Amino acid sequence: MRVSEYVHYDAVGLAELVAAGEVTPADLEAAAREAAGAVDPRINAIVETWPTDDRPLPGSAPLAGVPFLIKDIGVAMAGRRMELGSRLAAGHVSGADSTLMRRFRRAGLVTFGRTTTPELAYSMATEPVLYGATRNPWDPQRSAGGSSGGAGAAVAAGVVPMAHATDAAGSLRVPAAHNGLFGLKPTRGRVSMGPDIDEMFNGLVVHGSVSRTVRDSAALLDLIRGPEPGDPYFAQEPPRPYAVEVTRPPGTLRIGVRTHAWGGRRTTAPVAAALSRTVLLLESLGHEVTEADVGLGVGQEEFLLANARLITANLAALVDGLATALGRPVDSSTLEPVTLAGYHYGQRVSGPQFATAFEVRNRVARSLARSFDAYDVLLTPTLPELPMPLGTFAEGAQGLDGLGWIGRLNERSPFTMPFNVAGTPAMSVPVTADPGTGLPIGMQFAAGYGREGLLFRLAGQLEQASPWAGRTPAVWAGSPTGC
Repeated sequence: MRVSEYVHYDAVGLAELVAAGEVTPADLEAAAREAAGAVDPRINAIVETWPTDDRPLPGSAPLAGVPFLIKDIGVAMAGRRMELGSRLAAGHVSGADSTLMRRFRRAGLVTFGRTTTPELAYSMATEPVLYGATRNPWDPQRSAGGSSGGAGAAVAAGVVPMAHATDAAGSLRVPAAHNGLFGLKPTRGRVSMGPDIDEMFNGLVVHGSVSRTVRDSAALLDLIRGPEPGDPYFAQEPPRPYAVEVTRPPGTLRIGVRTHAWGGRRTTAPVAAALSRTVLLLESLGHEVTEADVGLGVGQEEFLLANARLITANLAALVDGLATALGRPVDSSTLEPVTLAGYHYGQRVSGPQFATAFEVRNRVARSLARSFDAYDVLLTPTLPELPMPLGTFAEGAQGLDGLGWIGRLNERSPFTMPFNVAGTPAMSVPVTADPGTGLPIGMQFAAGYGREGLLFRLAGQLEQASPWAGRTPAVWAGSPTGC
């Protein structure tokens, strides 16, 4: 299969070709590797590739033969390196598959490499010292977002139709928005973190994917969802497969819209205009859209302080564990300045402060849950601004402590973090683009706990009404030169 053909299929479409005997998994893998070779030198989205032993028989699994990439954090693949974007973990090799990796294999995916992440996923710009900056395929002088920036850039550029991503404060939805992709953050407990981890960052982190089509994300979530014995959270199984939900009409939805973020962060004019266009589209589809005064149940300073304590205390434990396991120091030779500052801040978080942060999390979760009594779905921009120029995110960060850095994350992505705190599903949908620059703009839709099915129904409707599959970035594997 030629790359120019390969890039026009989504994962479900490629699997159908394999099942019909029209192509082999080896054909698809060769096309994916050729696509990576064509575009990755310009975007730096892939840390490494490797020879694969995942060669399912045609039709033997739902996504048999589909090329796939995993993020360099959060999922362990036996015998492969997982370096977490950090010099502290450089060279670390996983001893066994994690639960999620086993599910990727059972789905039939052919995992042939890993994508970039900022150090320990502790940023929303993928520009680590270890790998260098990952660039946005729509404009290589801009950020691809983070922390799943490599996944977003690789999928947007046509290397793979979808890729593994994680989300702790927007790390899946931010690169989806930056790169013109669909990305759904599942409900807390929907995908197991096992077997070695019960929860990541006290339930803030979830696993998911970024994809070019809604049905791909739905199909993959169907294949990786479900608890394992000992999991600390449980999300009720959906009544129907998510792949089926994508094809069902959502009905008339009560949609509450918020233009500007909690804490006062103002949405820039291009994104506010895109939100207005999205509202008009939703109304044309029969939905009831009204301005929503949805609160978080806590003040902004209290919200940021609680998250800073939760995140940095977990960061400190992660760093200490890596340093002990690998016999390395915790200093500027192994960690970037903002990570090291976060580590030291986390070391000072006391037990009572940590417990109080959970009480704040509870109030946020209860407040957002009550909003879904009045609205079926909440709508916000995914981000308040267009993708940033490279280097912008870290400007002036040298003197920030752990609280200051979490404030920076929230300032740049103020709409995403509350739904991680609450544990509710939220998705970024590339409904529109900026007419002036051509850059994609993501819109975030959130629903109540366990209601991914509702979001998939709405996403399927939006994809039909405002198709985005035909939009391709400047760096695109399907073009004659890959750029």
